[in-house]
Amino acid sequence: MTKKILSLLFFIQFLISYAQQSPISESTKISIITIGLGDEVHSLYGHTALRIQDYKTNMDLVYNYGMFDFSTENFVAKFAKGDLQYYAAAYPYVDFEYSYREDNRSIYEQVLNLSILEKQNLFDKLNTSLLPENTFYTYKFIDRNCTTKVIDIVNEVLENKPIIKKNTNTSTYREVLFPYASNHFYEQLGINIIFGQKVDNQATTIFLPLDLYDNLQTISYKNKPLVSETNIVFEANRATPVSYLDSIYSLIAILLLFVILNKKATYIIYFSFLGLIGLLFSFMSIYSFHKELFWNYNILLFNPLFLLLVFFIIKNNTKWIKKLSLISLLFIGIYCLCMIGKIHFIIVLPIVVATSIILFRFVLKKQN
Repeated sequence: MTKKILSLLFFIQFLISYAQQSPISESTKISIITIGLGDEVHSLYGHTALRIQDYKTNMDLVYNYGMFDFSTENFVAKFAKGDLQYYAAAYPYVDFEYSYREDNRSIYEQVLNLSILEKQNLFDKLNTSLLPENTFYTYKFIDRNCTTKVIDIVNEVLENKPIIKKNTNTSTYREVLFPYASNHFYEQLGINIIFGQKVDNQATTIFLPLDLYDNLQTISYKNKPLVSETNIVFEANRATPVSYLDSIYSLIAILLLFVILNKKATYIIYFSFLGLIGLLFSFMSIYSFHKELFWNYNILLFNPLFLLLVFFIIKNNTKWIKKLSLISLLFIGIYCLCMIGKIHFIIVLPIVVATSIILFRFVLKKQN
């Protein structure tokens, strides 16, 4: 979830060698660092890292499990497929903090209340995770990311794995994610229509940085708070962006244009666009390893059959236009039933209404 490649191989090798020679001292502090939200797609949900700090030995390092390389060959295809390799890196904390201050993103620190033995075990495991055979991992949006990696490695050295989700309720993963993109309408729309059934399951695990931050504040370990100290390192002064171009109002305006124009050419464009999105969703359900993309009922609205409908519109085949329109309306009806109670229904509703109006026009159109 961080955008800068700050890792150097020689520094990692030095760090591992240093770790073997320099044990943790009583003054060592180990903290979980939470980074606030950004405006880019990959930064909408924040970031998590670990900090090891010891003033006596002048050690102040961050262990970052959210590293990825934009220059990776076939980066987009690998990310979409779900086999993009993220990696762990350790580097000076000052560089880490500086980069997020520059991005105007908040930085919060939670110092863990650990024994010296637990600190040493955690430090050893962190450095083991930097070895060439361990550093890379396959990123998964919910199941394996910078936050879950930090939770896993800390839980490994603590008794009974105390870091678990405490603020559980009936919220789904989709409902937990939804507010994060509230000021980025088209990102919010895109994220919600590409996700399938899995994100509608109850959110029972911690996978987001701010959720981890909230849970850590309530977790006890050995009859004492797991977090001994919470610091606001940097509080970003972020203005909420307001743009009608990036809002549901612009979507409604575009859809109204297609409905009002009532032209063959615009219908071809409209249904080609919806059909191609549906075709992409169908392909991703088969191609991708991301379980979040499986069983995507949004295909009922973004229907690949629209491409066939476009073919008959071009051919002026009223008979098949009517048949496909009725079938598509049936699918939209089923879609609406699936969407009852789902938080993203409101943002797709303009598409449902506009598409239904046009399809009803086709059904009612007199045959030539």
